[in-house]
Amino acid sequence: MLPTKAALLGAAGVIALLLAGASESPSAGEAAVQAAANPAAVKIDNFNFTPPTLVVTPGTTVTWTNDDDSPHSVREKDGKFKSAALDTDDTFSQTFAAPGEYEYFCSIHPRMVGKIIVKTGG
Repeated sequence: MLPTKAALLGAAGVIALLLAGASESPSAGEAAVQAAANPAAVKIDNFNFTPPTLVVTPGTTVTWTNDDDSPHSVREKDGKFKSAALDTDDTFSQTFAAPGEYEYFCSIHPRMVGKIIVKTGG
């Protein structure tokens, strides 16, 4: 059964409203709430951080989860944050408030590296 003309026009109106709302930029407070509501994740597995580079907005909390059989850690190269050794299934979270690039590595296995890039929207 085909939709009626009225149903199609109603659906088009809803889509137009959604698109109009999506084009408005949120205030800094709204952006922080949205980022906090959508935490980002980095998986540690097979001696790698996945994804190796993650781009987030200010206020985002990133959580690393060790899915490997070996212990690992997360340590920012300039010491801005660091985790304890993470055993299998352990997690570590860090909230990124300021824009910038944060390079990190596993202090147990220094060849394991990753980067968090914090960018403001726009």
